[in-house]
Amino acid sequence: MGNSSDHTSVDTVNGLVVRAVTEDEVAAWDRALALGFLRPHVGAAEDVRRRQWESGRMLAGFDGDRQIATFRSYDAELTVPGGAVVTADAVTNVTVSSTHRRRGVLSTMMRQDLAAAAERGTAVAILIAAEYNIYGRFGFGPATRGAGWRVDLRRTRGLREGLPGVPGGRIDFVTMAEVRELGPGLHERWRRTRPGAIDRDELWWQRTTGEVRMPGSDFKEPFAAVHRDADGTVTGLVLYRIDDKWDGAYPDCTLTVEEFTALDLPATVELWRFLLSVDWVARIAIDNASPDDPLPLLLQDRRAATPHEDSSDFMWLRVLDVEAAFGARTYGAAGRVVLEVDDKLGFASGRWALEVAADGTGRCTRTTDDADLVLGASELGSLYLGAETAPRLAAAALVTELRPGAAAAADLLLRTPLQAWNPDMF
Repeated sequence: MGNSSDHTSVDTVNGLVVRAVTEDEVAAWDRALALGFLRPHVGAAEDVRRRQWESGRMLAGFDGDRQIATFRSYDAELTVPGGAVVTADAVTNVTVSSTHRRRGVLSTMMRQDLAAAAERGTAVAILIAAEYNIYGRFGFGPATRGAGWRVDLRRTRGLREGLPGVPGGRIDFVTMAEVRELGPGLHERWRRTRPGAIDRDELWWQRTTGEVRMPGSDFKEPFAAVHRDADGTVTGLVLYRIDDKWDGAYPDCTLTVEEFTALDLPATVELWRFLLSVDWVARIAIDNASPDDPLPLLLQDRRAATPHEDSSDFMWLRVLDVEAAFGARTYGAAGRVVLEVDDKLGFASGRWALEVAADGTGRCTRTTDDADLVLGASELGSLYLGAETAPRLAAAALVTELRPGAAAAADLLLRTPLQAWNPDMF
Protein backbone atom coordinates (compact mmCIF):
# COMPACT_ATOMS: atom_id res chain seq x y z
CA MET A 1 0.00 0.00 0.00
CA GLY A 2 2.72 2.46 0.99
CA ASN A 3 4.88 2.07 -2.10
CA SER A 4 2.37 2.45 -4.89
CA SER A 5 -0.42 4.65 -6.12
CA ASP A 6 -3.34 3.91 -8.42
CA HIS A 7 -3.02 7.41 -9.88
CA THR A 8 -1.40 6.86 -13.28
CA SER A 9 -0.88 10.47 -14.35
CA VAL A 10 2.75 11.57 -14.27
CA ASP A 11 3.52 14.87 -15.98
CA THR A 12 6.80 16.63 -16.67
CA VAL A 13 6.95 20.40 -16.93
CA ASN A 14 10.18 22.39 -17.36
CA GLY A 15 12.21 19.47 -16.08
CA LEU A 16 10.01 18.97 -12.98
CA VAL A 17 7.81 15.93 -12.36
CA VAL A 18 4.26 16.17 -11.04
CA ARG A 19 2.67 13.02 -9.64
CA ALA A 20 0.78 11.61 -6.68
CA VAL A 21 2.88 10.82 -3.63
CA THR A 22 2.96 7.39 -2.04
CA GLU A 23 2.15 6.90 1.61
CA ASP A 24 5.87 6.53 2.31
CA GLU A 25 6.45 10.04 0.91
CA VAL A 26 3.95 11.77 3.21
CA ALA A 27 6.55 12.97 5.73
CA ALA A 28 8.55 14.72 3.01
CA TRP A 29 5.31 16.16 1.60
CA ASP A 30 4.49 17.61 5.03
CA ARG A 31 7.91 19.31 5.17
CA ALA A 32 7.43 20.73 1.65
CA LEU A 33 3.98 22.01 2.67
CA ALA A 34 5.40 23.94 5.62
CA LEU A 35 8.13 25.40 3.44
CA GLY A 36 5.64 26.42 0.76
CA PHE A 37 3.42 28.17 3.31
CA LEU A 38 6.47 30.02 4.71
CA ARG A 39 6.14 28.28 8.07
CA PRO A 40 9.03 26.98 10.15
CA HIS A 41 8.98 23.19 10.29
CA VAL A 42 8.82 22.87 14.06
CA GLY A 43 7.82 19.22 14.02
CA ALA A 44 6.45 16.53 11.76
CA ALA A 45 2.68 16.29 11.34
CA GLU A 46 3.11 12.93 9.65
CA ASP A 47 0.38 11.17 11.67
CA VAL A 48 -2.22 13.77 10.65
CA ARG A 49 -1.01 13.78 7.04
CA ARG A 50 -1.26 10.00 6.86
CA ARG A 51 -4.88 10.27 7.92
CA GLN A 52 -5.40 12.77 5.11
CA TRP A 53 -3.51 10.71 2.53
CA GLU A 54 -5.67 9.12 -0.14
CA SER A 55 -4.23 7.28 -3.08
CA GLY A 56 -4.00 9.63 -6.05
CA ARG A 57 -5.28 12.72 -4.18
CA MET A 58 -2.07 14.00 -2.58
CA LEU A 59 0.17 15.44 -5.30
CA ALA A 60 3.65 16.89 -5.34
CA GLY A 61 6.07 18.56 -7.71
CA PHE A 62 9.50 16.92 -7.73
CA ASP A 63 12.89 18.34 -8.60
CA GLY A 64 14.78 15.09 -8.67
CA ASP A 65 13.91 13.40 -5.37
CA ARG A 66 13.05 16.67 -3.60
CA GLN A 67 9.41 17.73 -3.24
CA ILE A 68 9.09 21.41 -4.14
CA ALA A 69 5.29 21.76 -4.46
CA THR A 70 2.24 20.29 -2.76
CA PHE A 71 -1.44 19.81 -3.58
CA ARG A 72 -4.23 17.77 -2.00
CA SER A 73 -7.88 17.17 -2.73
CA TYR A 74 -10.64 15.13 -1.13
CA ASP A 75 -14.35 14.57 -1.65
CA ALA A 76 -16.62 16.90 0.32
CA GLU A 77 -20.39 17.12 0.44
CA LEU A 78 -21.54 20.59 -0.59
CA THR A 79 -25.05 21.81 0.14
CA VAL A 80 -26.66 23.59 -2.81
CA PRO A 81 -29.75 25.83 -2.92
CA GLY A 82 -32.77 23.72 -2.04
CA GLY A 83 -30.96 21.47 0.43
CA ALA A 84 -29.55 18.81 -1.86
CA VAL A 85 -25.87 17.94 -1.73
CA VAL A 86 -23.35 17.39 -4.50
CA THR A 87 -19.89 15.90 -4.34
CA ALA A 88 -17.21 18.56 -4.53
CA ASP A 89 -13.52 18.12 -5.25
CA ALA A 90 -12.17 20.09 -2.26
CA VAL A 91 -8.73 21.45 -3.15
CA THR A 92 -6.35 22.40 -0.36
CA ASN A 93 -2.69 22.50 0.76
CA VAL A 94 -1.59 24.11 -2.51
CA THR A 95 1.99 25.41 -2.38
CA VAL A 96 4.98 25.95 -4.64
CA SER A 97 8.37 26.64 -3.06
CA SER A 98 9.68 30.12 -3.79
CA THR A 99 12.69 28.60 -5.60
CA HIS A 100 10.44 26.97 -8.22
CA ARG A 101 7.75 29.57 -8.98
CA ARG A 102 6.54 30.32 -12.51
CA ARG A 103 7.64 26.99 -13.95
CA GLY A 104 4.15 25.58 -14.56
CA VAL A 105 4.00 23.29 -11.52
CA LEU A 106 0.79 24.71 -10.01
CA SER A 107 -0.98 24.66 -13.38
CA THR A 108 0.06 21.05 -13.93
CA MET A 109 -1.10 19.91 -10.49
CA MET A 110 -4.42 21.74 -10.86
CA ARG A 111 -5.14 20.41 -14.33
CA GLN A 112 -4.19 16.90 -13.25
CA ASP A 113 -6.53 17.00 -10.25
CA LEU A 114 -9.47 18.62 -12.06
CA ALA A 115 -9.23 16.12 -14.92
CA ALA A 116 -9.30 13.24 -12.43
CA ALA A 117 -12.26 14.78 -10.59
CA ALA A 118 -14.20 15.23 -13.82
CA GLU A 119 -13.43 11.64 -14.79
CA ARG A 120 -14.90 10.50 -11.46
CA GLY A 121 -18.09 12.41 -12.27
CA THR A 122 -17.60 15.12 -9.64
CA ALA A 123 -19.98 18.05 -10.14
CA VAL A 124 -17.85 20.94 -8.86
CA ALA A 125 -14.49 21.80 -7.32
CA ILE A 126 -14.04 24.15 -4.36
CA LEU A 127 -11.15 25.84 -2.57
CA ILE A 128 -10.25 28.71 -0.24
CA ALA A 129 -8.16 31.22 -2.18
CA ALA A 130 -5.26 32.62 -0.16
CA GLU A 131 -4.54 35.07 -3.00
CA TYR A 132 -7.25 36.54 -5.19
CA ASN A 133 -5.51 36.52 -8.57
CA ILE A 134 -4.40 32.88 -8.74
CA TYR A 135 -7.44 30.68 -9.26
CA GLY A 136 -9.61 32.57 -11.72
CA ARG A 137 -7.48 31.28 -14.56
CA PHE A 138 -8.48 27.74 -13.60
CA GLY A 139 -12.19 28.57 -13.78
CA PHE A 140 -12.81 29.18 -10.07
CA GLY A 141 -14.92 32.14 -9.00
CA PRO A 142 -15.82 33.55 -5.55
CA ALA A 143 -18.90 31.58 -4.48
CA THR A 144 -19.40 32.44 -0.81
CA ARG A 145 -18.59 35.41 1.36
CA GLY A 146 -17.52 35.53 4.95
CA ALA A 147 -18.90 38.34 7.05
CA GLY A 148 -18.51 39.39 10.63
CA TRP A 149 -19.45 41.93 13.27
CA ARG A 150 -18.03 43.82 16.18
CA VAL A 151 -20.64 44.66 18.80
CA ASP A 152 -20.10 47.39 21.38
CA LEU A 153 -22.03 46.21 24.43
CA ARG A 154 -21.90 49.66 26.01
CA ARG A 155 -24.06 50.95 23.18
CA THR A 156 -26.36 48.15 22.13
CA ARG A 157 -28.49 47.82 25.32
CA GLY A 158 -28.98 44.12 24.53
CA LEU A 159 -31.51 42.37 22.35
CA ARG A 160 -34.87 43.75 21.23
CA GLU A 161 -37.89 42.98 23.33
CA GLY A 162 -40.37 40.41 22.07
CA LEU A 163 -37.92 38.17 20.19
CA PRO A 164 -38.91 34.49 20.10
CA GLY A 165 -37.26 32.36 22.75
CA VAL A 166 -37.34 28.69 23.72
CA PRO A 167 -39.69 27.97 26.63
CA GLY A 168 -38.15 25.27 28.78
CA GLY A 169 -34.83 25.49 26.97
CA ARG A 170 -31.47 25.80 28.66
CA ILE A 171 -27.81 26.59 28.02
CA ASP A 172 -25.04 24.47 29.53
CA PHE A 173 -21.26 24.67 29.44
CA VAL A 174 -19.74 21.52 27.95
CA THR A 175 -16.28 19.96 27.79
CA MET A 176 -14.27 19.44 24.63
CA ALA A 177 -15.14 15.74 24.78
CA GLU A 178 -18.82 16.67 24.84
CA VAL A 179 -18.31 19.01 21.88
CA ARG A 180 -16.88 16.07 19.93
CA GLU A 181 -19.92 14.02 20.94
CA LEU A 182 -22.67 16.59 20.38
CA GLY A 183 -21.24 18.86 17.68
CA PRO A 184 -21.19 16.51 14.66
CA GLY A 185 -24.90 15.70 14.83
CA LEU A 186 -25.82 19.36 15.19
CA HIS A 187 -23.64 20.35 12.26
CA GLU A 188 -25.11 17.59 10.09
CA ARG A 189 -28.58 18.99 10.71
CA TRP A 190 -27.51 22.60 10.17
CA ARG A 191 -25.41 22.19 7.01
CA ARG A 192 -28.37 20.85 5.02
CA THR A 193 -30.11 24.19 5.55
CA ARG A 194 -27.35 26.45 4.19
CA PRO A 195 -26.13 26.54 0.59
CA GLY A 196 -22.35 26.57 0.54
CA ALA A 197 -21.88 24.53 3.72
CA ILE A 198 -19.74 21.38 3.66
CA ASP A 199 -19.47 18.32 5.87
CA ARG A 200 -16.94 17.99 8.70
CA ASP A 201 -14.96 14.83 9.32
CA GLU A 202 -13.77 13.42 12.65
CA LEU A 203 -10.37 15.05 12.29
CA TRP A 204 -12.03 18.48 12.02
CA TRP A 205 -13.66 18.04 15.42
CA GLN A 206 -10.51 16.59 16.96
CA ARG A 207 -8.38 19.52 15.83
CA THR A 208 -11.03 22.12 16.80
CA THR A 209 -11.25 20.71 20.33
CA GLY A 210 -7.53 20.10 20.79
CA GLU A 211 -7.62 16.31 20.87
CA VAL A 212 -5.29 16.38 17.86
CA ARG A 213 -2.72 19.18 17.77
CA MET A 214 -0.51 20.15 14.88
CA PRO A 215 3.15 20.93 15.59
CA GLY A 216 3.50 24.62 16.38
CA SER A 217 -0.19 24.94 17.20
CA ASP A 218 -1.02 27.53 19.86
CA PHE A 219 -4.33 25.85 20.70
CA LYS A 220 -6.02 27.16 23.83
CA GLU A 221 -9.21 25.52 24.95
CA PRO A 222 -12.22 27.76 24.25
CA PHE A 223 -15.32 28.16 26.33
CA ALA A 224 -18.05 25.90 24.94
CA ALA A 225 -21.79 25.97 25.53
CA VAL A 226 -24.76 24.20 23.97
CA HIS A 227 -28.41 25.15 23.81
CA ARG A 228 -31.00 22.45 24.40
CA ASP A 229 -34.72 22.70 23.83
CA ALA A 230 -37.33 21.57 26.36
CA ASP A 231 -36.94 17.96 25.21
CA GLY A 232 -33.18 18.05 25.73
CA THR A 233 -32.30 18.10 22.04
CA VAL A 234 -29.19 20.13 21.19
CA THR A 235 -30.20 23.00 18.89
CA GLY A 236 -27.20 25.30 19.21
CA LEU A 237 -23.48 25.42 19.95
CA VAL A 238 -21.09 28.26 20.60
CA LEU A 239 -17.31 28.27 21.10
CA TYR A 240 -15.68 31.48 22.24
CA ARG A 241 -12.63 33.03 23.90
CA ILE A 242 -12.28 36.04 26.19
CA ASP A 243 -9.17 38.18 26.46
CA ASP A 244 -8.18 39.38 29.92
CA LYS A 245 -7.97 43.15 29.48
CA TRP A 246 -8.70 45.85 32.00
CA ASP A 247 -8.81 49.63 31.81
CA GLY A 248 -7.39 50.36 35.24
CA ALA A 249 -9.95 48.98 37.66
CA TYR A 250 -12.59 48.50 34.94
CA PRO A 251 -12.97 45.32 32.84
CA ASP A 252 -12.53 45.93 29.12
CA CYS A 253 -12.61 42.39 27.70
CA THR A 254 -13.44 41.25 24.18
CA LEU A 255 -15.39 38.03 23.68
CA THR A 256 -14.46 36.45 20.34
CA VAL A 257 -16.93 33.96 18.90
CA GLU A 258 -15.18 31.15 17.02
CA GLU A 259 -18.14 28.87 16.31
CA PHE A 260 -21.83 29.75 16.31
CA THR A 261 -24.35 27.19 15.12
CA ALA A 262 -28.10 27.42 15.71
CA LEU A 263 -30.87 25.50 14.00
CA ASP A 264 -33.51 28.23 14.20
CA LEU A 265 -34.18 31.81 15.27
CA PRO A 266 -35.29 30.97 18.85
CA ALA A 267 -32.04 29.08 19.49
CA THR A 268 -30.10 31.94 17.89
CA VAL A 269 -31.79 34.45 20.19
CA GLU A 270 -31.06 32.38 23.30
CA LEU A 271 -27.37 31.96 22.42
CA TRP A 272 -26.91 35.67 21.69
CA ARG A 273 -28.74 36.63 24.88
CA PHE A 274 -26.29 34.41 26.76
CA LEU A 275 -23.20 35.85 25.04
CA LEU A 276 -24.35 39.43 25.53
CA SER A 277 -24.67 38.83 29.28
CA VAL A 278 -21.18 37.46 30.00
CA ASP A 279 -19.50 39.38 32.83
CA TRP A 280 -16.58 41.76 32.16
CA VAL A 281 -17.18 41.77 28.40
CA ALA A 282 -17.23 45.21 26.75
CA ARG A 283 -17.45 44.05 23.14
CA ILE A 284 -18.11 40.94 21.08
CA ALA A 285 -16.30 40.03 17.87
CA ILE A 286 -17.49 37.40 15.44
CA ASP A 287 -15.36 37.35 12.31
CA ASN A 288 -17.04 34.42 10.56
CA ALA A 289 -20.76 34.88 10.09
CA SER A 290 -23.04 34.51 7.12
CA PRO A 291 -23.37 37.61 4.88
CA ASP A 292 -27.08 37.78 5.73
CA ASP A 293 -26.68 37.08 9.45
CA PRO A 294 -29.52 38.90 11.28
CA LEU A 295 -27.46 39.81 14.38
CA PRO A 296 -27.62 43.63 13.95
CA LEU A 297 -31.40 43.44 13.51
CA LEU A 298 -31.72 41.58 16.82
CA LEU A 299 -30.09 44.40 18.78
CA GLN A 300 -31.87 47.34 20.36
CA ASP A 301 -29.32 49.66 18.76
CA ARG A 302 -28.21 48.35 15.38
CA ARG A 303 -25.43 50.92 15.15
CA ALA A 304 -23.65 49.10 17.96
CA ALA A 305 -22.77 46.37 15.42
CA THR A 306 -20.12 47.39 12.90
CA PRO A 307 -18.77 45.21 10.07
CA HIS A 308 -15.69 43.19 10.91
CA GLU A 309 -12.62 44.17 8.89
CA ASP A 310 -12.04 40.58 7.72
CA SER A 311 -15.30 40.38 5.74
CA SER A 312 -14.38 39.17 2.24
CA ASP A 313 -14.81 36.49 -0.37
CA PHE A 314 -14.15 33.04 1.08
CA MET A 315 -14.89 29.78 -0.74
CA TRP A 316 -14.37 29.65 -4.51
CA LEU A 317 -16.08 27.21 -6.86
CA ARG A 318 -15.67 25.95 -10.41
CA VAL A 319 -18.23 23.87 -12.27
CA LEU A 320 -16.98 20.58 -13.72
CA ASP A 321 -20.29 18.96 -14.74
CA VAL A 322 -22.83 21.61 -15.75
CA GLU A 323 -25.81 19.28 -16.03
CA ALA A 324 -25.18 17.55 -12.70
CA ALA A 325 -24.43 20.76 -10.82
CA PHE A 326 -27.35 22.85 -12.05
CA GLY A 327 -29.73 19.90 -12.00
CA ALA A 328 -29.12 19.38 -8.29
CA ARG A 329 -30.16 22.82 -7.02
CA THR A 330 -33.55 24.52 -6.95
CA TYR A 331 -34.43 27.98 -8.30
CA GLY A 332 -36.34 31.12 -7.45
CA ALA A 333 -38.72 31.44 -10.37
CA ALA A 334 -39.82 29.70 -13.54
CA GLY A 335 -38.12 30.70 -16.76
CA ARG A 336 -35.43 29.99 -19.32
CA VAL A 337 -32.08 31.56 -20.11
CA VAL A 338 -29.35 30.43 -22.49
CA LEU A 339 -25.75 30.76 -21.30
CA GLU A 340 -22.67 30.77 -23.52
CA VAL A 341 -19.78 29.65 -21.31
CA ASP A 342 -16.14 30.20 -22.20
CA ASP A 343 -14.11 27.68 -20.17
CA LYS A 344 -10.40 27.69 -20.96
CA LEU A 345 -10.06 24.16 -19.52
CA GLY A 346 -13.08 22.91 -21.43
CA PHE A 347 -15.16 21.34 -18.65
CA ALA A 348 -18.10 23.76 -18.87
CA SER A 349 -17.56 25.16 -22.38
CA GLY A 350 -20.50 25.51 -24.69
CA ARG A 351 -24.03 26.81 -24.88
CA TRP A 352 -26.40 25.77 -22.12
CA ALA A 353 -30.16 26.23 -21.69
CA LEU A 354 -31.14 26.67 -18.05
CA GLU A 355 -34.85 25.84 -17.79
CA VAL A 356 -36.78 26.14 -14.54
CA ALA A 357 -40.25 24.74 -13.87
CA ALA A 358 -42.94 26.34 -11.73
CA ASP A 359 -42.04 24.13 -8.76
CA GLY A 360 -38.45 25.47 -8.70
CA THR A 361 -36.78 22.40 -10.15
CA GLY A 362 -34.55 22.96 -13.12
CA ARG A 363 -32.20 21.46 -15.65
CA CYS A 364 -29.30 22.76 -17.69
CA THR A 365 -28.70 21.08 -21.04
CA ARG A 366 -26.71 21.76 -24.16
CA THR A 367 -28.49 23.75 -26.85
CA THR A 368 -27.89 25.36 -30.22
CA ASP A 369 -30.29 28.24 -29.47
CA ASP A 370 -29.02 31.81 -29.50
CA ALA A 371 -27.25 32.78 -26.28
CA ASP A 372 -28.77 35.32 -23.89
CA LEU A 373 -25.67 35.79 -21.72
CA VAL A 374 -21.97 35.21 -22.35
CA LEU A 375 -19.71 34.52 -19.38
CA GLY A 376 -16.57 32.71 -18.30
CA ALA A 377 -16.21 29.63 -16.13
CA SER A 378 -15.25 31.79 -13.12
CA GLU A 379 -18.46 33.81 -13.37
CA LEU A 380 -20.48 30.60 -13.74
CA GLY A 381 -18.93 29.42 -10.46
CA SER A 382 -19.84 32.70 -8.76
CA LEU A 383 -23.45 32.45 -9.90
CA TYR A 384 -23.98 28.78 -9.05
CA LEU A 385 -24.72 29.09 -5.31
CA GLY A 386 -26.34 32.52 -5.64
CA ALA A 387 -23.53 34.49 -4.01
CA GLU A 388 -23.26 36.82 -6.98
CA THR A 389 -25.92 38.23 -9.30
CA ALA A 390 -25.94 38.34 -13.09
CA PRO A 391 -26.90 42.06 -13.22
CA ARG A 392 -23.96 42.99 -10.98
CA LEU A 393 -21.55 40.92 -13.06
CA ALA A 394 -22.96 42.49 -16.21
CA ALA A 395 -22.50 45.96 -14.71
CA ALA A 396 -18.83 45.08 -14.14
CA ALA A 397 -18.40 43.78 -17.73
CA LEU A 398 -17.87 40.24 -16.43
CA VAL A 399 -21.06 39.01 -18.10
CA THR A 400 -22.17 40.14 -21.56
CA GLU A 401 -25.90 40.53 -22.08
CA LEU A 402 -26.91 39.64 -25.65
CA ARG A 403 -30.66 39.80 -25.04
CA PRO A 404 -31.95 42.90 -23.22
CA GLY A 405 -33.25 41.92 -19.79
CA ALA A 406 -31.51 38.54 -19.78
CA ALA A 407 -29.34 39.35 -16.76
CA ALA A 408 -32.39 40.31 -14.70
CA ALA A 409 -34.20 37.18 -15.86
CA ALA A 410 -31.23 35.02 -14.84
CA ASP A 411 -31.18 36.75 -11.47
CA LEU A 412 -34.79 35.75 -10.80
CA LEU A 413 -33.97 32.13 -11.63
CA LEU A 414 -30.78 31.91 -9.57
CA ARG A 415 -31.99 33.89 -6.56
CA THR A 416 -31.80 32.04 -3.21
CA PRO A 417 -33.65 32.71 0.09
CA LEU A 418 -30.39 32.36 2.06
CA GLN A 419 -27.04 33.61 0.85
CA ALA A 420 -24.39 30.98 0.32
CA TRP A 421 -22.02 30.60 3.27
CA ASN A 422 -19.32 28.18 4.27
CA PRO A 423 -17.94 28.76 7.78
CA ASP A 424 -15.14 26.20 7.46
CA MET A 425 -11.55 26.60 6.37
CA PHE A 426 -10.29 23.48 4.62
